[in-house]
Amino acid sequence: MSVAPLTRPARLRAGARVAVVAPSGPVPGERLQEGLGILRGWGLDPVVGRHVLDVHPEFGYLAGADEARARDLEEAWCDPSVDAVICARGGYGAQRMVDLVDWAAMRAAGPKVFVGYSDITALHEAFAVRLGLATLHGPMAAAVSFLTDARTQESLRATLFEPESAMTLTTRTARVLVPGRARGVTLGGCVSLLAAGLGTPHARAGARGGLLLVEDIGEEAYRLDRILTQLLRSGWLDGVAGVALGSWEDCGPYEQEVRTLLRDRLAPLGVPVVEELGFGHCAGALTVPLGVPAVLDADARALTLDVPALR
Repeated sequence: MSVAPLTRPARLRAGARVAVVAPSGPVPGERLQEGLGILRGWGLDPVVGRHVLDVHPEFGYLAGADEARARDLEEAWCDPSVDAVICARGGYGAQRMVDLVDWAAMRAAGPKVFVGYSDITALHEAFAVRLGLATLHGPMAAAVSFLTDARTQESLRATLFEPESAMTLTTRTARVLVPGRARGVTLGGCVSLLAAGLGTPHARAGARGGLLLVEDIGEEAYRLDRILTQLLRSGWLDGVAGVALGSWEDCGPYEQEVRTLLRDRLAPLGVPVVEELGFGHCAGALTVPLGVPAVLDADARALTLDVPALR
C-alpha cells in the first residue's frame, strides 16, 4: 500500500490556545518559560500540561512517568479549547508512552496541529497511522534552537499562520545527491526512530510511493549504516519515490564519511535524493509537514508542497 495524503488540520489564528506537553525528556523550566514567551509574542495563548516539568524518579532522562506523559498528551488533545499541541523537547521516551495513549478518544476529538521533531518521530508515525493526521516536523517550545534562532522561529510561525507562504522548502545549503524529480506524500523524521519502530504495533508498513524526509543527531557513521541497512533489508524503503536529507549533527565528518555513506545506501534505490535541505537538528531549521502531497525536485534542490501544510 502506498503512502496516502493525510487530513490537514486548520491553521492557527491570533488568540488560538496551544498546549505544550513533554512526551520524552525532562524540560528545563527557564527554557520552557522563554519558549512560552515567544508563543505569546505571536498572539497565541499557551497552556502547559500538568506533568511537563516532572522528572522520572528512577530514570532521569524521562520527563516523568510514562502514564503521566501519555495523559498530558491525551488531555491536551481532547480539550476542545485547544487548537494545537507543541512538544516541549525531544530526548527519549515517546516510544515508552505511545501505546498508553487512548487513540480512539483522540481520534474522536478531531484534527489539530501537532508539532515536534527528533524523538517525537515516534508520535508523528502514530498520528499518521492511528489518526490519519498530517503533522509538522518542527521546533519545540523549550528547544535551544527555537529559543535562539530567528529563522527557525520564522519558519514555524509562517507555517502555523500563513502556510501559503511556506510551500517551497529549500535552503542555500541544499545539494543534489541523486538527480531527478518525484511526486509523493511526505513522511519521515529522525531515521533512528523510524528504524526503531519496525515491527511495533500499528507501525507503518513502509514508505512506498512516499517522499521520505530523514535526519538524525549523534549517530556515528557505522550506526547510521546499520539503521539504513535495517530499513533496506526489512523492505521498508521498497518503492519510495524520493528522499530528502536534513541535518546530521554530531554524526561524524559529513563530507568524508556521512555523505559517502548516504550515497552508498540510498543511491541504489534509483530515486531522486536531495541533501542538506535544512530541517532537523540544525540552525535555521525548516518546519516541514508530514502527510502532505509534494514534489521533490533534486535538480532544483527543493521540496514543493501541492497544498499548504495547514488548511
